[in-house]
Amino acid sequence: MYLNPKLILYKSIPTVLKYLCCLFLFTKCYSQNVQINGRAHSTYAGKIIELYTSTDYITSTRQKESQDTISKDGSFELHAQIDMVQPVSLKIGNVVARLYIQPDYRYSITVPELDQDKNVNSDVELFVNIGVIGRDSTELNALIFDYEEHYNQLFSATDSRYMSRALLFRRVDSLQKLCDRRYAKIKDSYFKNYVTYSIASVNASLSRGEEYLMRTYLVGKPIQYLHYEYMQFFNSVTRGYLERISSGRKGQTVYNIINTKASYEALRDFVNLDKEFASDSLRELIIIRDLWDDYFKADYSPDAVSAIVSQINLQTTIKEHKKITTTMLSYFHKMQVGSKAPIFTAISRDGKLISSSVFKGKWVYLNFFSTKNTESLKEMPKIASLKKKFGDKLVFLSICLDDSISSYQHYLKTNSKFDWSIWYNYNENFFMTGKDFYFVTGTEGYFLINNLGYLAQSPAAAPSKGIEYKLNVIFKVKPRTTRTGIR
Repeated sequence: MYLNPKLILYKSIPTVLKYLCCLFLFTKCYSQNVQINGRAHSTYAGKIIELYTSTDYITSTRQKESQDTISKDGSFELHAQIDMVQPVSLKIGNVVARLYIQPDYRYSITVPELDQDKNVNSDVELFVNIGVIGRDSTELNALIFDYEEHYNQLFSATDSRYMSRALLFRRVDSLQKLCDRRYAKIKDSYFKNYVTYSIASVNASLSRGEEYLMRTYLVGKPIQYLHYEYMQFFNSVTRGYLERISSGRKGQTVYNIINTKASYEALRDFVNLDKEFASDSLRELIIIRDLWDDYFKADYSPDAVSAIVSQINLQTTIKEHKKITTTMLSYFHKMQVGSKAPIFTAISRDGKLISSSVFKGKWVYLNFFSTKNTESLKEMPKIASLKKKFGDKLVFLSICLDDSISSYQHYLKTNSKFDWSIWYNYNENFFMTGKDFYFVTGTEGYFLINNLGYLAQSPAAAPSKGIEYKLNVIFKVKPRTTRTGIR
């Protein structure tokens, strides 16, 4: 078993992702909530730099806070109004970087030159590590950088050895002990939770049991809505919660409550039967989380899910939940048939970053799959059959959602007959991927995009569930008859 956590840098990822030596400086800033003064490399002169915050980590929605034009000498200034510590993303065209900021501080940063072999004018998102000028080992960004170094030392497979599950467990425990000693005197609450939930996420990736992880890290703990690492862990261990508890009960199911009754009251009563959680706010957030997932699943009625989310939006007394459900409702409308299909970046067969915009002007049948999801794997040979029939009429694009790029590469080698575009869902920290843009919440999803770049089916039927019929209608392909004597 190989572990490929979010902070490990893949060897096949371009050199633009190499770590830069970061220096840190910050001073109190009272004239602005947060001010970022920067110096970018001269190659960025005249370009726009933008600063984005995240509105929530259920829908992964980002909001632009400010922008500035980089001067000839590379200088720029950005501002943000925040009331709690959080990560932000900085964008210069398709160049993206991250920084953790806290209220009432001024940061001085540098943006390095992009590798010469990278196309800054393409649609592919390219990630760089900014420098923060000065040095203070107790500043949040410095602490996170220090943690990541030790994390990678334990989990980067530099000798290409096979890591057994038992070995990975020991390394997680070693990481926890190291952090307990190394950061014992650190008082920064965001960083302490950063370490806690980063390690919790590793435990989740090792399948240490959802119920155990929820009791250990969520039950009785405050909900940290804008703490990225907390919410990543929350999303991981609560995904599919409603279906899990439904499978162990007789009588009414979550499918019936959602698809037939479309009732938040019935769904809330159903969840309340689980005495594991004493917190109504945690229960409600888990319901919201699962409804966001269910909306994009073919087994659930999008209209029914939207109706329940609307009920929560009207009834909830928790402002964060009202904000999240409002965003969900707006996105439900956005992802309807006829809306613009999102463009995203992934890794191609040859290990290069590539944009889905290369298929502009063509019909595209897009599917997301995982080598760990047997149902999605069963659909791949059927896609091969569809390609033989419709390959001259539309493009087939498959995105692998495996945690490990090595398992994706192994799948390509053992399935060389699959000759269409099969890409890897590149995920670097909290930046948006194809999975994020299409709101694929599990490890399987299907979409049909027309030649004008709009969603023709969202979600689309899987190959085994009727997409061929839809394609026959669109491209006016007459089905073959099997009656004797008729050709």
